[in-house]
Amino acid sequence: MRVDRYLHCIRLVKSRTLAQALVAEGRVRIDGRRIEKSADEVRVGSVIALPLRGQVRVLRVLALPQRRCPAPEARAAYEELAEPANANVSQEASGD
Repeated sequence: MRVDRYLHCIRLVKSRTLAQALVAEGRVRIDGRRIEKSADEVRVGSVIALPLRGQVRVLRVLALPQRRCPAPEARAAYEELAEPANANVSQEASGD
């Protein structure tokens, strides 16, 4: 599956055009390799790293959805490998 379509189907970006722009900027990596084309393939087990909303997201592909699905189904298609930095700060602030 194309990386731009995958990012759109799992609801990380609102449109394929936005996903294509991220790839064109050279900010997306698949399995540690910077990709230059939004047509590069994503497979089950691939690791995708990309910047979104001020943080770096690192995801492992668990499934390839056939369509843009509801949020619960979309979250089941990937596993977050790195906790977002903002989540750690809020936990530390309320953890005392």
